[in-house]
Amino acid sequence: MKEVESTKPGYDRAWEHQPLSRDLSFLLARANALSLAAGNAALRNYGLRVRSYPVLALVCDDLRPTQRELADFLRLDPSQIVALIDDLEGRGLVERQQDPRDRRSKVLVPTPEGRLVYAAAHAAVQSEPAGSFAELSAHERDTLTELLRRLAFGDD
Repeated sequence: MKEVESTKPGYDRAWEHQPLSRDLSFLLARANALSLAAGNAALRNYGLRVRSYPVLALVCDDLRPTQRELADFLRLDPSQIVALIDDLEGRGLVERQQDPRDRRSKVLVPTPEGRLVYAAAHAAVQSEPAGSFAELSAHERDTLTELLRRLAFGDD
């Protein structure tokens, strides 16, 4: 039996022609896995991962989010947010401060070091915009971004 040559590690290219390869949920999950791997590789030099990067990004945007707001927006369990913030705080990148709107709550603010790390990580991520999406043209990436925004946030 002749082996089908694969440009992708770990599987035979014939798998790409199975019914599953037309299943939208599977394709989104597979594309997500590839994107996560590329994102983590791009962020590695900054001590960040795809899960911690958006936390730092939102904090550096001066939104002064609470942990609950981050959990809701990022669709993560609050315990996952706590762990991510604990790590960023332990590295001196963010601080918890009393929320002036609600003294029982804490908001997150960036430290000067956090702003520097975020700026460098953001530049690295933006410098390789194709990343795992290199197969797509710039127009296709823009289209995909807009479609995913509609799925993620609704059609405003």
